[in-house]
Amino acid sequence: MINEKMLITKNTCIAPKIYELTVQGDLVDLIREPGQFVHIKVSDGTLPLLRRPISIASINRNTKELTLIYRVDGVGTKTLSLRSQGDRLEILGPLGHGFPLDVINQGETAVLVGGGIGVPPLYELSKSLSKKGIKVIHVLGFRTLEDTFYQKQFEELGKTVIVTDDGSSKFKGTVIDALQLLNLNYQVMYACGPTPMLAALENGYSDKPLYLSLEERMGCAVGACMACVCHTVDEDDEKGYRKVCSDGPVFKSGEVKLSC
Repeated sequence: MINEKMLITKNTCIAPKIYELTVQGDLVDLIREPGQFVHIKVSDGTLPLLRRPISIASINRNTKELTLIYRVDGVGTKTLSLRSQGDRLEILGPLGHGFPLDVINQGETAVLVGGGIGVPPLYELSKSLSKKGIKVIHVLGFRTLEDTFYQKQFEELGKTVIVTDDGSSKFKGTVIDALQLLNLNYQVMYACGPTPMLAALENGYSDKPLYLSLEERMGCAVGACMACVCHTVDEDDEKGYRKVCSDGPVFKSGEVKLSC
């Protein structure tokens, strides 16, 4: 983990309120797992006070670039959206534990389920799995087809099903509805998205290995402030809790209570 002033090489809007930010620096060399995240100081001043945690969507080790996809929904992300190519951002990372790759073997199939802004970290995961010779299937949920992003990029890696709340895509409803209709054959499932979506997956798809990336508000992002604590499911667990920022954000299904 390092704190580095990384160079912005791109910061563009790719869907309504959705931005793709690419930064360059030595931090890229330290990334070990898809699903890790970084903590960004969005301005050069003191406000906003807290950094913003954003998952890593993609890395390019040759150019030392990492790509982040974020949604503008507050002062911090609005400030970030106004930063330009050539600016430098103070970024702490890589942080947390990502998706495990050693739980699935070459030739097997993984299903990747994402909802909204939970979709981005699944892209680097899909690239990593594909390099291992694993077949990937993506089931990605958005509010409308207009809100969709990275569809082409995912399609280049494997079968991709886009689900929308309003039915503007082929599938109308939730990713759970789509999974029930598709009845996929797979060995491992990975997911990232809103807590209700993750809870529904845990309730219906825990018969096979299932790994969930949690979305949670964070203060320090290094395990010191205890702002992102989730209770464990096992009542005999000595500690009784996990920190999403440092123990996660990825947990195996059944390890933590999703209500946090």
